[in-house]
Amino acid sequence: MPTSNNYRDVLIIGSGPAGWTAAVYSARANLKTLMFTGLQQGGQLQLTTEVENYPGFSDGIMGPELMDQMRQQAVRFGTELVEDDVTRVDFSRRPLSVWVGDEQYYGKAVILATGASALWLGLESEERMRGRGVSSCATCDGFFFRGKDIAVVGGGDTAMEEATFLTTYANKVTVVHRREGLRASKIMQDRARANPKIAWALNNQVVDVLSAVDERGIEGITGVRLRGTQTGEESTLPVEGLFIAIGHRPNTDLFKGQIDMDEAGYVLAKQHTETNVPGVFVAGDVRDHRYRQAVTAAGEGCMAALDAQEFITGEIWTDWAIGEQSPAVEHPVGTTV
Repeated sequence: MPTSNNYRDVLIIGSGPAGWTAAVYSARANLKTLMFTGLQQGGQLQLTTEVENYPGFSDGIMGPELMDQMRQQAVRFGTELVEDDVTRVDFSRRPLSVWVGDEQYYGKAVILATGASALWLGLESEERMRGRGVSSCATCDGFFFRGKDIAVVGGGDTAMEEATFLTTYANKVTVVHRREGLRASKIMQDRARANPKIAWALNNQVVDVLSAVDERGIEGITGVRLRGTQTGEESTLPVEGLFIAIGHRPNTDLFKGQIDMDEAGYVLAKQHTETNVPGVFVAGDVRDHRYRQAVTAAGEGCMAALDAQEFITGEIWTDWAIGEQSPAVEHPVGTTV
C-alpha cells in the first residue's frame, strides 16, 4: 500500500546522462523525484576518460567527473537517491511499482534510463586498457588517435561505419574479423573496401592487447596479438588504439513482459518519449541504438522529464495517491525478447 514514505511523483531508473538530466528537470519542477542509481553509477561515461564533445566544457572533462557534476546538480534540486539495483517492476497497475529487494516504491510516472552495455571480447588486457586505448565509441574517442595506426574489431555495419569514420583521424585502420565474410550490408562493405586507409585482417581474432609504459609512466597500447581462426597461427599487429564494434546490448531484462520492445530488446517509444504504458517514459541508449552520445541521452532525459510532468499534471490522482492501490490496468505488450 502506498504511503508518504514510499510514494513519489517520478521514479527514475538509471544514472547515466539521461537519468541525471531527467532528475534535474523533474526535481526542479517541484516533483518529488527518486532515482535508483544502481550499484554501478554513471553509465558508460563512468568508463570513459576524457570527454571533449560535451557542450560547455571547452577544455574537455573526464567522464566520471561529468557524471559527478550531474549528480550534484540533481541532488541540489532535491532528487532523492537509492544507490542500489532495481530488482523488479510492475507497470500493470497504478501507482506504478519499483522494488529494490523487498522494499517497494510507488510513482505516478517512471522514467527508464538504464542505457545499453557495449559487448566486449572478454579479455583481461582489454578490460585493463579500457579508456587507455581501448574504446567502443569511435565518435567519442576517435579524435585522440589522430595520425596513429588503430584496429577495429567486428564485421557488421557498425564496424564498417566505425572504421570508415576513424580514417578521418587515423593513419591506418585495420579491420579484424574472425571470418572471411562480413555481416555488413554490401553498401557499407563497398565503402570500407574502397577506402585506401582501411586494411584487413580477416579470419583472425584478437587474443591479447599488448601495452607498455612510456617515460612519463603512462601505459598505452602497442599492439594486439591475433590468432588465425583457420590456421591457429599467432601474429602481432602494431597499433596504438583498439575499437570494439561487435554490438551493444540494451539493459532491459528487468522490463521483459512489462513494456514494448523491439527484437533486439530496445524499448520502443510511441510518441516522443512515451512508451505503450501510460506514465512510463524512456530516455537515452536504452531506446536509442543509433546515436549513443552523452548529449543525445541528456536531451532525451530532458524530454522524458517534461513529458512525465505533463502526464502528471494532466491526471487525477487523489483517489488513490495515498491509500489503496488501483485495480490492475491492462496494457497490451507487443514484441518482447
